[in-house]
Amino acid sequence: MSLKFSCFITGTDTGVGKSLVTAAFLKALARAGVPAVGMKPLAAGAELRDGVLFNDDVALLASESTFAVPPGLTTSYLLKEACAPHVAAALENVVIDPALLSRAYAQVAAIAPAVVVEGVGGFRVPLTDGVDTADFAADLRLDVILVVGLRLGCLNHALLTADAVAARGLKLVGWVANQIDPAMPHQADNVEALRMRLPAPLLGVVPWMHVPSPAAAADALDLSLLPGWPGAH
Repeated sequence: MSLKFSCFITGTDTGVGKSLVTAAFLKALARAGVPAVGMKPLAAGAELRDGVLFNDDVALLASESTFAVPPGLTTSYLLKEACAPHVAAALENVVIDPALLSRAYAQVAAIAPAVVVEGVGGFRVPLTDGVDTADFAADLRLDVILVVGLRLGCLNHALLTADAVAARGLKLVGWVANQIDPAMPHQADNVEALRMRLPAPLLGVVPWMHVPSPAAAADALDLSLLPGWPGAH
């Protein structure tokens, strides 16, 4: 089965809605009739439920994925402590192997029609002493989607992230504004400032929701602006 679409979703920081946007991409792919897999190769902040480690973000992507692969491929490292992955791994005497992450993606991409990979934290989060999330993204060579959490400081964070993506030789092909702080003043002005400065199209503004909904987030996005999006012209 040939791969029809794949991308890497990063964010301006942790807690900006990467998982929601990743789930929205999966929802949109399902609507387009393309079976898809959501991958979160590393997840920190897991708890035991009935003797099994559980993470909300991992569960969300699994629920929105429409192509089944072994769970060990979609999340290679599921860590308990909700902190930077290299710290969480050290607490459990786990050594993160970046090559394992890349192999898992290659295996999924070889069988799935579409793959959406969610990063961890922001774009430059350390994974080991010498490797960070940007290195992992560069190894995959995927187009990048940036999720901008609309809150004070997001302009600087978004523009620096775009620079970091370009510095790794990757292409930022779209960005999503996510209203994570409904009380933030001048949101429209901030979005417009980024629209003028980021070298990629705005795919949509995800509204603030009491209960985040991948379907509602997908409704707010125009993914036909992405190169290679199924059905786009």
